[in-house]
Amino acid sequence: MNRRTALVAGGATLLLAGCGMTSTQGADAGSSGAPQLYRITPATAEAIPFRLLDSVNTLRSHKSAQPLAFNAALNAAALTHSRDMSVQNRPWHFGSDGSSPLLRTQRVNYTGTFLGEVISETYQTELETLSAWMAQPDTRDVILDPRAREVGFAWFQEESGKIWWTLLTGA
Repeated sequence: MNRRTALVAGGATLLLAGCGMTSTQGADAGSSGAPQLYRITPATAEAIPFRLLDSVNTLRSHKSAQPLAFNAALNAAALTHSRDMSVQNRPWHFGSDGSSPLLRTQRVNYTGTFLGEVISETYQTELETLSAWMAQPDTRDVILDPRAREVGFAWFQEESGKIWWTLLTGA
């Protein structure tokens, strides 16, 4: 996935625009015209998963898909992969040890069926990242998969501000 921000047409755009993101929270241009760094603080970190889950479930409801619930094992697999992508300094679906998303979910004892993974390397907020995922058919299909019932979501932010996002779905 590239780093460009894409706008999602229709209701998703309105949804994401209405989530209360301010220029001090996001990567909006400041008075100098340069993008502001999205720095995840401990207070922000508590809200991020729930903002993302609420947004995903709203998008899924528009496609008559059941809402997702967080799964601790999938969250753990997502966090492990976000950190590992940072170590590798590349966004891809294989771990530094050659592990696949399926193997990573097995390692954390996920008892459901692994369905998909979406990843991103960005300086953008979780909602901007979700918008970019929704703009691409392959990642949108993972998020809106009607078979999915569970989700894992995590990130790792480097000192530079770069954020590695991982979302996993399962049934």
